[in-house]
Amino acid sequence: MRMFDYSKYKEFKWDNKILNYLSQIHEFKGMQELFSRQKPVELGRLVEVAKVQSVESSNRIEGIVTTSSRIGQIVHEKTTPRNRYEKEIAGYRDVLNTVHESHNYIPVSGNIILQLHRDLMKYSDSGSGGTYKVAQNYLKETRADGTEFIRFTPVQPYETAPCIDSICENYRKSIEDRSVDPLLIISVFIRDFLCIHPFNDGNGRMSRLLTLLLLYRSGYEVGKYISIEMHIEKTKSVYYDALEEASRNWHEGEDDPTPFIKYMLGVILACYREFEERVSIISETTVITTTKGGKVRSVSVKSSAYDIVKAAADTKIGKFTKREIANICPSISEKSVELALKKLQDEGYVEKHGSGRNTYYAKAYS
Repeated sequence: MRMFDYSKYKEFKWDNKILNYLSQIHEFKGMQELFSRQKPVELGRLVEVAKVQSVESSNRIEGIVTTSSRIGQIVHEKTTPRNRYEKEIAGYRDVLNTVHESHNYIPVSGNIILQLHRDLMKYSDSGSGGTYKVAQNYLKETRADGTEFIRFTPVQPYETAPCIDSICENYRKSIEDRSVDPLLIISVFIRDFLCIHPFNDGNGRMSRLLTLLLLYRSGYEVGKYISIEMHIEKTKSVYYDALEEASRNWHEGEDDPTPFIKYMLGVILACYREFEERVSIISETTVITTTKGGKVRSVSVKSSAYDIVKAAADTKIGKFTKREIANICPSISEKSVELALKKLQDEGYVEKHGSGRNTYYAKAYS
């Protein structure tokens, strides 16, 4: 059986790129904690947008899809699932809510992972929720000519439970020991979870839910406000390449997790950068200088919907939709976004293209 020993990472020599990623993420974490105290209402609106994006993206990576309107209704529990895909989407919603609301009370253990998988699959007709695989599974890839080949062979079914218990125990010891940065241990844990591939269905979605759980437990809560799953979906080819490289010689214990660690840290950093950008937009204020009795004073006035939408449009390169701007600006209504875009169009600041559902905008460059 594959043996695990996370204590070896105490002596691991991390390269400058990883150290730079860690330094920047630590700095952003401090800002996240400050914003969460100062702007709880604004951040609450970001949470609602991120939930929908996370549920949609994580399932879409696995080919589980429905319409955008149905996703929103399912996430907000305003409808019941109509088919197999929507049942799986509802399961992801439930576990995501559990992680968001109770992460500090969810220890990392094999039993907990089984319970989370049970809830992920509870609406599914497969009946496999909450149980480890009973048959050997394989990670396959399709060539350009349509033929398949086995990219990686996970552990045997009888090895699954002890392997999961081992990585959980190693994770807990490393977090308690504090001799290795939690971000590094979290990335190694997720890589090992994916190599074990403990379930016959739902491994990818479980890995992303566990990523959020472990990050939140260590105080890195950016995934609440910016969808980590969406960033993974956008870069999924890089994700698979990094995972494949980091799993070479894994069974022999001669693997190097560095490629996957770099990928995960890059995703987390990208989310924090977007978080900072979003917060600056939704809390946009204008400083007006006035005089009174010969004295000069400055007054901060909350920006209008127009100002906020204009600031959001300034962050976009190339074409963008009204929905994309509305997601960046959750503090204002979609109707206000539409009116602001119309005003920007009338002023020649943006250009409107297409019609109906195919409408998009682009900044007008002279």
